[in-house]
Amino acid sequence: MHPAAHECPGRGDRSPMSPAQTTDTPRVVVVTGASSGIGRAAAVQAAGRGDHLVLVARGAAALAQAAAECTAAGATSVTVLPTDVGDDEEVQACVEQVLDEHGRIDVVVHSAGVVSYGRVEEVPAEVAEQVVRTDLLGSLNVARHVVPVLRRQHEGTLVLLGSVIGHLGVPTMTPYVLSKWGVRALAHQLRLENRDRPGVHVRYVAPGGVDTPIYTQAANYAGFVGRPPPPVSSAERAAAQIWRRVDHGWLPDQLSALNYPMAWGRAYLPWLYDRLVGPLFPVGATDLTRPVAPTDGNVLAPRTQGESTDGDAGSSLAGIARNLAATLRPGRSPGSPPG
Repeated sequence: MHPAAHECPGRGDRSPMSPAQTTDTPRVVVVTGASSGIGRAAAVQAAGRGDHLVLVARGAAALAQAAAECTAAGATSVTVLPTDVGDDEEVQACVEQVLDEHGRIDVVVHSAGVVSYGRVEEVPAEVAEQVVRTDLLGSLNVARHVVPVLRRQHEGTLVLLGSVIGHLGVPTMTPYVLSKWGVRALAHQLRLENRDRPGVHVRYVAPGGVDTPIYTQAANYAGFVGRPPPPVSSAERAAAQIWRRVDHGWLPDQLSALNYPMAWGRAYLPWLYDRLVGPLFPVGATDLTRPVAPTDGNVLAPRTQGESTDGDAGSSLAGIARNLAATLRPGRSPGSPPG
């Protein structure tokens, strides 16, 4: 793909700003993973503040839909740059085009990510490698090209979207778990390396369960559709929490209070955590009533189907009740595919 060759049809259009917004200079905000989920919600919320938006993801069609939402929300300008963050050259070209157009970058929210389900030996090598390439190496690529810009400016913020899974271990999600642990380490390293630039901020944020399309779009070799674990937040709420942390760096990294006991349990009672997570994961974080055939989902290529801000998980309690009923049926064992 060639990011520099794509633009949003209404690029450069101006929208009236509210009185509260006219007192501030619009920021230049880059959002990766802007075609769906938390990234899309974060982009629309920044648009509501009258910012210049640069929307980044692999799929041009879904980005165009997100761009229309941002324009309607009040963005000063919207640019669409289809980019695969797992490709370092594409990320470099993307950053260069942002600088050519705006001359600076104020905030980057890096939320691009993909997921696979299945035991290590069940997930095809190309799928597992692509999850790591997108989620971990993509974060490294973005940091490699964005951080020097922020350092030259002596100011700016890079937000790396992690996950509570970056503090845990869960079955059937090994490439994603590996990647999110790595993203957390990357954020720590970047903070250490940029202490000499007080105006350069690296924020790491770890959502818990968030209802986005990532679960139904995932590569899946586990036999059942994934779902966000409770308590489930909306993408809009998670995005609002991210923006509060951009403005207030003292706020905690974790976006869900339940993240803490889960992380502490794994750290301080690993024998108990490991014993419980196996049977609890299928009940709380999958949908045993929705069988799925083996699929590479949107891991190897973007899919327009299902690209939206919110997922379709529904009520957590109802989902757990259905899973318990399915698990307790005679002949079923926890985590076995529905039959």
